[in-house]
Amino acid sequence: MKLVILDCDGTLVDSQNGICAAMDHAFSGLGLTAPSRAATLAIIGLSLPEAFAALAPDHDDDLRAALAQRYRRAFLELKRDPALHEPLFPGVAAAIEAFGQRDDIVLGIATGKARRGIDRLFEREGWANRFLTVQTADNHPSKPHPAMVLAAMAETGVGPAHTVMVGDTTFDVEMALAAEVGALGVAWGYHAPEELREAGAHGVIESSEQLVADIDALFARQEQMA
Repeated sequence: MKLVILDCDGTLVDSQNGICAAMDHAFSGLGLTAPSRAATLAIIGLSLPEAFAALAPDHDDDLRAALAQRYRRAFLELKRDPALHEPLFPGVAAAIEAFGQRDDIVLGIATGKARRGIDRLFEREGWANRFLTVQTADNHPSKPHPAMVLAAMAETGVGPAHTVMVGDTTFDVEMALAAEVGALGVAWGYHAPEELREAGAHGVIESSEQLVADIDALFARQEQMA
C-alpha cells in the first residue's frame, strides 16, 4: 500500500483571496499596517502562532494572539460570504477521483488549517470518504515539524519508503524530509518552484494535470532505491 499526503491551501485549493482579506482585516482592525500580499502568501502553510510570529516579529505575544483571534473571526465571516470563490486548482478533482479508484493508494491530508476548514471542503467536494487520514493544526505542531506526516503513517500503517508528501511550500518539503518520506512540490502554489527545489524537493509538479503521473513516478523511484 502507498500513502499520498496532500497539503490543502495552495495545493488543492486556491484560497489566497480569503486568506489575504482576513489578514488585512486582522492588522487594520488593530491599527497596524497589513503585510503585503507576497508576505502573507509566504506564510501560508504555517499554523497561526508561527504565521503571526513571522508577520509581526516586533510585537509581543499578546498582540500576536489578538491578531490571530481577529484573523479567525474574519476568515469565518468570509467563508459565509457566497461571493468568496475558493476553487480547486484545475486537474485536482480528477486526480482525487483517480486515486480513489485505485486499491494500491490511500490518501491523506496534512494542513495548517483547522479541522473545521477541511470538513467544509470535504462537504463541498464530496470527499468525506476519499481521505483515510486527516492531520490538521488543531492537534499538531506547525509545519515543518514532521508530526503530521508521522501521524498519517501511523494511522494508515504505511512506512516512509511508500509515502509521498505533496505541497506548495518549503514548509511541506521540509516536513516531508524530516519524516524521511518522498517530497514533491507543486508549481502553481504560493512558494516559487526554485524555492521548493532549494529546500530539497525530490521533484516539482509543473501542472496539476500531472499530479497522478508525477506521484507515481516518484513512488517508482523510491521502490528502486528501497
